[in-house]
Amino acid sequence: MQTRPAIPLNIAALPKVDLHRHLEGSLRLKTLAEIARNEGLDLPSDEDQLQSLVQLQINDPRTADAFLAKFQVLRMFYCSPQIIRRLTVEAVEDAAADNVRYLEINFSPAALASVGHFPMAEVVDWVLEAAIEAAERQDIGLRLIAGVNRHEGIDLAEEVARIAVDHFDRGLAGLSLAGNEIDFPADDFEGVFRAVKQAGLHVTIHAGEWVGGNAVRKAIENFGADRIGHGVRVMEDPLAITLAKEKRMPFEVCLSSNLMSGVIESLDEHPITQMMAAGLQVTLNTDDPGILNTSLSNEYALFLTHSDFSIETIKGMILTAVQAAFIKSSEKKQLERELIEELF
Repeated sequence: MQTRPAIPLNIAALPKVDLHRHLEGSLRLKTLAEIARNEGLDLPSDEDQLQSLVQLQINDPRTADAFLAKFQVLRMFYCSPQIIRRLTVEAVEDAAADNVRYLEINFSPAALASVGHFPMAEVVDWVLEAAIEAAERQDIGLRLIAGVNRHEGIDLAEEVARIAVDHFDRGLAGLSLAGNEIDFPADDFEGVFRAVKQAGLHVTIHAGEWVGGNAVRKAIENFGADRIGHGVRVMEDPLAITLAKEKRMPFEVCLSSNLMSGVIESLDEHPITQMMAAGLQVTLNTDDPGILNTSLSNEYALFLTHSDFSIETIKGMILTAVQAAFIKSSEKKQLERELIEELF
């Protein structure tokens, strides 16, 4: 992993909002080693040996394939309902420990169901129940987003969408499209996402991460996206920039993820500063804190270290994230009031 900057106390103490955090990328290394040992998995149970398989290392290729390969290993750990519940609880606890006050967890029912051949509807129940109970104990605002991966195909996407609609307003607020943007275009999924949007769910689309800004335009125009996951290559397409500004489209930017997956060559070259200068709505998020060995405090520190912005900019981005959250207007106003009292 990249060297972490020292996290100043004023950043660690900030009340935070994370809109883009994948459950499957948020797992504790210690817990994974314990599961490997207790379940007899064909994987190292020593943390040092396991780490290179489930966390990106400094010598790993910085490519989409190397990044996504970690998720294939992580699928081996979802052996039982108890384990899935435990991993969910720990993800919420880790966010709360970083002073995240509102969290949206994106999870893949198909990934969690795969090794145990569990019914996906039951997996969604387990994740929702565990996450909501943990959030109540930690006093953290929470919503869940069911995720669809491009490579898994339209039939599975339709099933996940039906389950998501059935669980709407039970803590599940949206549907996302993620996965390999290079080899699996999003076009086939347009109807699925239009349907869930009509049913009342929110939509967030990973777009313009590994391919050009035209993907951002398609996500907004064709999918009715409420937010864009990553979207950092929007700057390559003037029409996409104009459309995103008109729609006040929020972007879920994840610095460490973009660096370690090869989207950018260095943090100094990250387009986030150009995105902000262009007037786009930018938020900072973690993406996969377990795989990336990061935290939201660390992402804030990286932003300040590699830009000319101040902590006041971070505070503004936090409030932007509140307005982009998949919650009711009344809840946004309450959360904004609470955060403003602490931020200013």
